[in-house]
Order: sequence, then C-alpha cells, then structure tokens
Amino acid sequence: MDGEGGTTGRSAATPLDEKLEHLPSGPGCYLFRDVEGVIVYVGKAKSLKSRVRSYFQAGTSDDRYFVPMLRHVVRDVETRITQSEKEAAVLENELIKTHKPRFNVKLRDDKDFLCLRLAPTGDWPRLETVRRPEADGARYFGPYHSATSARRTLHLVNKHFQLRTCGDTELYSRRRPCLQFQIKRCPAPCVYEVDREAYAAQVRAVELFLDGRHDELTAELERRMHEAAAAFEYELAGRFRDQLRAVASAREGQRVVSVQTIDQDALGLYREGDLAELVLCVVKKGHVVDTQSFELEKSELPSEELVAGFLGQYYGELHGGALPDEVLVPALPEASLGLAEWLAELRGKKVKVLVPKAGPRRQLIELATENARHAFREKRRASDAVEARLASLQERLRLPTTPHTIECCDISHLAGGDCVGAIVAMRDAVLDKKRYRSFRVKTTASGDDYAAMQEVLSRRFRRARDGDAEDAPGWELPDLFVVDGGRGQLGVALAAAHDLGLHDLTIVGLAKERESATGEKLVDRVYLPGQKNGIPLGPQSAPLYLLAMLRDEAHRFANVGRERAGKKRVLRSELDDVPGIGPVAKKALLTAFGSVEAVRAASDEELLAVTSVTRRHVAALRSAGSASTSGSLRPRSTRSGGGSGRGPRGDVGSAC
Repeated sequence: MDGEGGTTGRSAATPLDEKLEHLPSGPGCYLFRDVEGVIVYVGKAKSLKSRVRSYFQAGTSDDRYFVPMLRHVVRDVETRITQSEKEAAVLENELIKTHKPRFNVKLRDDKDFLCLRLAPTGDWPRLETVRRPEADGARYFGPYHSATSARRTLHLVNKHFQLRTCGDTELYSRRRPCLQFQIKRCPAPCVYEVDREAYAAQVRAVELFLDGRHDELTAELERRMHEAAAAFEYELAGRFRDQLRAVASAREGQRVVSVQTIDQDALGLYREGDLAELVLCVVKKGHVVDTQSFELEKSELPSEELVAGFLGQYYGELHGGALPDEVLVPALPEASLGLAEWLAELRGKKVKVLVPKAGPRRQLIELATENARHAFREKRRASDAVEARLASLQERLRLPTTPHTIECCDISHLAGGDCVGAIVAMRDAVLDKKRYRSFRVKTTASGDDYAAMQEVLSRRFRRARDGDAEDAPGWELPDLFVVDGGRGQLGVALAAAHDLGLHDLTIVGLAKERESATGEKLVDRVYLPGQKNGIPLGPQSAPLYLLAMLRDEAHRFANVGRERAGKKRVLRSELDDVPGIGPVAKKALLTAFGSVEAVRAASDEELLAVTSVTRRHVAALRSAGSASTSGSLRPRSTRSGGGSGRGPRGDVGSAC
C-alpha cells in the first residue's frame, strides 16, 4: 500500500492489486482483511468493481476518512456476489453481525434499547416492555433511546387506558383482583366478566396513542365521552376525559414540523475528525415524537457508509415493527434501492430512502443535524468533565496513570455465615456492570474479614495473571484497585497481589474514620502503600465522589450476594445433595409429595408417576439412600408383612 493511495505508481504489483483488477462488476458485498486475515470492514455495493477500486484511488471527491486506515491496515479483499442490491443489503447485515468488524458502525448493544409490545389479537392484550422484537404478529413501538423513556410511556398508558398489567400465568391463576383493580387502572378480566368490545376499544386507543395519531384518537375519545355522558354514565365519561387530558399533555412537548399524513424518520449526522454523532428524529404525522442519539468513535468511514451501516444495524433488529413510510438521510448510501427494498420487505409496505434537497423534508434533516451537533458538543463537555475528575483523582492520590478503570472490593457476611466477596467496576467515571464479580468465600473461618478478602482477591488476581482476561473479557486488571478499609485491608490486598507477582497493580484503601478522638466527625481517608497516615478527602471533592460512589456500590452488591447465599442455604433440601437429581426433578418431586419425608416414603411406582421423574432419578435416590449411613432416602416397605423394602419395581429399587 505504498504511495498516495492509488494502484498506479507502484514498483511491483501485489496480490491485492491483482484482485482489484479482476473484481466482479455486479452487486454484492466486500470484506477487507488485515495482515492477520481478520475482517476489519464489511460493505455492500451495486457495482463491486467500481466501489472497491474507489477506496484505493487518489483524487476522488469523497471525504476520504477511510483511506488512511486502508493504507495502513487492509492487506486483502474478499467479495461475495449477490443477485440484487436487496440481497447485498441483507448479506451485509448478516456479515456484520457474524464478524463484528472493528471499522463498521457500532451502535450501543441491543440490550440497551427497550420496545413496547402490544399483541392486539391475544386474549386480553397488554402492553409490555421487551428487549428484542420478534416477527410474531404483535405491534412494536420504539425502540426508546432510554429505559426511563420507555417505562414512562408504559406508566402513562397503564394509568389512563386500563389494560391488564399482569402476565398470562397470573391472569389464569388469580382468584382475587389485584391492587390495579382497586385503584381503577385495570378492569380485572382475570376474575370478573369484562366487556370484550370495550376492552378492544381501549386496545385500539393505545395503538393510536403510541402511533402518534393524536387527532384521530382525540376525536374518538370525545365521541365516546359525549355518548357516555348522554347515557348518564358519568364515571365512564370522566375516564374518557382523563384520557383526553393525557393525550393533550403528550402533544404539548411535540414540535410541529410539517403538515404530513405519513410517518418519517430523519437522520442527522455531525462529525469532527473520526468522532461522529447520529441523531434520529421520529416524526409521526408531522409531529416530532422522539429523538434518539448515537455516538460513534473512530469512524473514519465516508458519511454515506456511516448512514448505510446505521440503517442496516438499527432497522435490522426491528422486524418491521417501527419502520416509517420515509427514511430521510443526509447522504445517500451505496445500493440505496436495494436497502429500500429490504426495509419494505421487513415492514410489509413500501419504504422510501431519500436525500431531500429542499422543502419540509430538508428542514427535517436540518433539525436532526442541529440536534446531532448539540448532542456532540454536550457529550464532549461531559467527557471533558470526566477527564478533569480523573485527573484530579490521579493528582490527589499521586497515581502513576490516569485511572480510567477502577475496581473496588467489599466483604459481606451475616454473623460469620453466608460470607460473600463482591468486586464492582467503573470505567471513565461510569459504573461498568459487565465487570461486576461475586465470590462465595469457601475456605476461611467464620467472621475473619481479612482471610475472606485474601481469598477473594487471590482468586480475582489469579484470573488476570493466568490469562483469563484474554479468553473472558472483563478479567483484565484495572488502573486502580480500591479495598473498603484502612491499613489492614490494604496490607491484605497488597499481599494477595504480590504473592501472584502483580507488583505493578496500584492498590489503595478507602476508610471512613473519626476525625478526632472524641468522635466529633467522620471523614473519608485514602491509604496508600508505604504511607502511615491516610489522605483525608474533602466531602465535596471530585476524588471522594468517585471513590465513595464505587465503595457504596460494592457494599450494595456484596449485600445482594450475601442475601442470595442466605436464601439458597435456607431453601436447600436433602435432594440437592443427591447426584443425578437436578432442579427440575427436585421441584417436581417436592411439588408432588410436599417434603423430603414424603419422597423418602414413596415407592418406586409412586415416584415414576411424577412428571419429569425417570428410572434414572429413582436409581439416584435409591443409590443415595444406600450410601447414607442413616438411609434417609430409602423407601419404606409398601408390603403389609414387612419384606425387603424394595418397591413394586424391584429392578430399580434393587440398588438399595
């Protein structure tokens, strides 16, 4: 890849040059590989030959954010031919999901988004939150850019439109109405006879509300309110009035951008260097009902490829549930016709992908772009504030590097029992729950906090030292490790690290101590290795804010682990100690017989009559009874005259 980017001017042709000369001219996908053969980028094109060659030619008119990466990284290209542009769009989406190339657009994980699901054809439909839409015939609304936004909308619907909130299991097993019925938020179809037509009308109102079709919904609610008032059903009329107020309140915050009868998504893009911000404005019937922001880092792709990557990844998970009539974009992606065909197939109706040049549609793009610019600047300011906090922490504690990743350990037990060690993590001043770890303390004496911490930290540090961080991300060592405690706990942590050869890991202790001998005031102090006195931190200081937040989270997480361990101990059964008896068989046995005593007394025939219990399970029970000195799981004789204690099926019971 010498020279200024073109295939011309090279002294000798490379294998990549030869491939560029013989590329197919039809539609398909291309995969760029690095020197180790790893796929670093996947793209689609309506003409593979012209598109792929354009990356390696100098003097093109595009933004060329991508070219510097190509010169230094790409060493091979692979192509996949398709029959149409639509097939290329589908294949590109699948290849990105499979290979996860580092230079393709990466949105937040799908788990971060919530959708609202409504199945209008179900039995007493309800509105619920889901992570992943499915092609199951239900209506999906969203995804919402935050869980708070999704749950706020769900709460608003449940408050005013009176659909059931319980799951199917509760619906069919409940014998008395729940609190939602008492506060007039559910008609309780689980218990009472409910007018199905009236319930269906409420479902229809919820669909209109979530679709943003407020004019239509308002007219319908006003009609029904007047009809109820004319029939002297004033309580029902009051309910419709409250729903009208809820609709009016929802409309107040919506900006009218145009008079349209269609749904539109407008995508705005703002970028500085390799940083970019995408904002999607969701427009329903001319009203902006939601905006979603996506931050992209190390995005050296041209704008049209950022747009294409976003559309494929964002809409590919929706199964058509939230696709609009039009998708307005700032730059037309490659193979846009095929992309539009694919989106139309997902939706079941036509979808247009447009780059508006003027008029109301162009104003929507400008609005989305302005939102993207604002979000970019706000996030940069927030990032600068985080850097300032981390720099302050580094300076105050005299740390060798900026602590972008921090972990904290705490021990929790109840009177020496159910002892659990918890480690929580923070990345760039934000709690990183993917790196949380919980350890059940196994070998230490009851109530020995030092020994418990030694065991927990030794296990955690060993995972990092032995290379588990490479096989299971999340075990790599942090920039700073904090233990909840003073000099004693710090000494234990240092010993655990040094015993494993981890002498470069920065460890400190955070303790809340009394300011004076009379106990007038509690202060937080940080203890550093080799320093007798702790460093006091001001109550409003940035370093204390970060460390105290992490310590409190470690304390909470440790208590959660200890409570789970205690619950598991209390609910433990003798059946848990029987090899071959899993949780399903255990639950089936205890449900059928009520207790271990009853299981012990049951014959083989009675045991085999239980669903999910097989001859293998019965043999395991009898084997455990034979191994036990007390014979606690042996069957009692079912014969009137005594006998050998074997059940009716002696071939199974003979294991005793």
